[in-house]
Amino acid sequence: MTRADRAEELFRQGYNCSQSVFAAFADAAGLTVEEAARIASPFGAGFGKLREVCGAVSGMTLLAGYLQGYSDPADFGSKKELYALIQKMCAEFERKEGTIICRELLGLKKGEDLAEPAERTEEYYRTRPCIGACRTAAETAEKYLMQQPAPAGDGK
Repeated sequence: MTRADRAEELFRQGYNCSQSVFAAFADAAGLTVEEAARIASPFGAGFGKLREVCGAVSGMTLLAGYLQGYSDPADFGSKKELYALIQKMCAEFERKEGTIICRELLGLKKGEDLAEPAERTEEYYRTRPCIGACRTAAETAEKYLMQQPAPAGDGK
């Protein structure tokens, strides 16, 4: 099973988009699926259903920070490398999906949506771009994070 397959499987189990992507790599981060899901939980639906940055993108970037982030605030080299990596990953996601903004992926206007999480039905899965976004984010994360060494500095 690929990481993209795992992200889709997790999304179909009911995890949000951010949880699905981050938890698809839980083993690589040394976490359980439950731990990864808890960490990524507030980022679903574009930050708690605000429909801002896509949760799948948030899960992807959270993973980048977890695996290759820096902790020394004076380590400008690692900061620069990480930001460049995030920009590449987000640009690739945007090329494939059209945007990194949740509401744009869903075709919504700002503030247009229900306050409650949507019920997961076959219609939901059929009409939403979320599974594709989760797959794209997981594929992008695997491409950029799982096949290169950590950056210089205090990265993991």
